[in-house]
Amino acid sequence: MKTPSKLPSKGAEEARQQLPAILAAAAAGRTTLITRHGRKIAAVVPASAVSAAKPVSLLALAGTGRALWGRDSRAAIRALREEWTR
Repeated sequence: MKTPSKLPSKGAEEARQQLPAILAAAAAGRTTLITRHGRKIAAVVPASAVSAAKPVSLLALAGTGRALWGRDSRAAIRALREEWTR
């Protein structure tokens, strides 16, 4: 999708009042910028322009966690607790 050099923009209140028209424009492939006090705060873009991120498996992160705590996890936890009670 090509992005025009000058995107149409709407103030936040105007966008709230014209939301159905803005959504129809997005369905037709057009992007609309939403501004507040003249500053860009959001963009309503066609869903096809947003690439759906593929979920990443957490299985690659599986492990015992021993490396996080050292040889004695009880001592590491005790030290952390003492740090908060000082």
